[in-house]
Amino acid sequence: MPELGVNIDHVATIRQARKTYEPDPVAAAVLAELAGADVITVHLREDRRHIQDRDVRVLRETVQVKLNLELSVTPEIVDIACQVKPQQATVVPEKREEVTTEGGLDVVGNFDAVRRTVEQLQAAGIFVSLFLDPDPRQIEAGKKLGCEAVELHTGQYALTSGLAREKELAALVAAGKQIRELGMLLHAGHGLNYQSVIPVARIPEMRELNIGHSIVSRAVLVGLERAVREMKELVR
Repeated sequence: MPELGVNIDHVATIRQARKTYEPDPVAAAVLAELAGADVITVHLREDRRHIQDRDVRVLRETVQVKLNLELSVTPEIVDIACQVKPQQATVVPEKREEVTTEGGLDVVGNFDAVRRTVEQLQAAGIFVSLFLDPDPRQIEAGKKLGCEAVELHTGQYALTSGLAREKELAALVAAGKQIRELGMLLHAGHGLNYQSVIPVARIPEMRELNIGHSIVSRAVLVGLERAVREMKELVR
């Protein structure tokens, strides 16, 4: 069964809307962990729109499950990751004007910058995953960098329906096969919700699913622990 990574960024989004101290994403991480989360995921963005440096440092000291830090190749953020040493770092693309991550990392077009980031993170003893579209060229480039895992970007799959969704799912399945054959672990995430998660969880040898917005959205209505438990059961 894949591990469930709960992304708590949007708990911090609510806090930052008022620039106050609540709700605390660290408290949310504790509740998610009690409800069965296998991984706590946060994205420390360059503009600090939600997760703050303090959050990452306190989470590293308190979370008992795996902490997965999403980050760009920005040197300042990479340095923070190397100081904090989360168990896992997922390298993602980042644009200040985007509302959320819009696609996978372009490793082919930014090979040297990504290589420097991967080497620095690995030198600090951090397991490295790359957030990639289901594109054979990008996956092959990720292998050349010596990354341990690839997280497939499921955004296009999540946004479609019907035959278009089936086509996107087929692309994810094929990419998953390539990732496994290259000796890397298979992760996936972005845009998955309670309706779309099961087919992705069924992809052979899927190891980790990272889901945030839909869990936090449901938590507003039913509470975080119940929202996490329900997603965990769907993944199971």
